[in-house]
Amino acid sequence: MSLFSHVTNTISINDRCFLYGDGFFSTVRVVKGVAQYWPLHLARLQATAARLGITVPDWRQVTQAVNDALGAANADNQVLKIQISRGEGNRGYSPVGIAPASIYISLSPMPDYRHWQQQGVKLALAELRLAVQPALAGLKHCNRLEQVLLKQEASKRAVDDLLVCDQQGYVTEAIAANLFLHRAGRWYTPELNRAGVAGVMRSQLLHFRPDIELVNWQMSELADVDAMVLSNALMGLVPVQSYNNHALNLALAKSWCNEVL
Repeated sequence: MSLFSHVTNTISINDRCFLYGDGFFSTVRVVKGVAQYWPLHLARLQATAARLGITVPDWRQVTQAVNDALGAANADNQVLKIQISRGEGNRGYSPVGIAPASIYISLSPMPDYRHWQQQGVKLALAELRLAVQPALAGLKHCNRLEQVLLKQEASKRAVDDLLVCDQQGYVTEAIAANLFLHRAGRWYTPELNRAGVAGVMRSQLLHFRPDIELVNWQMSELADVDAMVLSNALMGLVPVQSYNNHALNLALAKSWCNEVL
């Protein structure tokens, strides 16, 4: 296994992550040199590698590489990205004989989400819909063109984020965050068995709050939703102030964010 430190900015033109998006990644918040929720990030990386059939010989070396990168950079309030490629290979899609994985670690400044956390975000329904592919559902793989197009759409429409459905019309997620929905005194989140990314913060909430119900909702189910919250590992929990220009219960969303964190 080849480990590339956080200062490395080169990648082989034969790397399959570059050629085909044949890999996966996780973005980790770093606070005072500590990778937040690292056990959950590592578990997701391991599960994704198993589903994609990507060989990582020694996961202890992965954790050590992360710790070495953080120690060398004296990192605080930064974003660590760990990206795992199937490795280098010759031209062609076949993964046969390609091992071990290549691992890339990088650090970047942490975005400031305090305004979103305090004031909430404006959400609109995305026009673009996510492809339905159960074999990849839940995985944070390196094929992110849908999210690139969604970011373009959000910018053109002057909203903070978009609520995204899959091609079958099921409510799935936001552009780069999971979605929690409140209705009739209960909180719900999409099951993500057709599309979407199962985030680390979502996993944390589902573990400690078994009262959150996994659902498969079509758009019509949103009619009675009165509060929404977004989550990911970097921004934590962010309340939604409005959806499609319709005001939501921001106080309820903020109260729940404070309660569950």
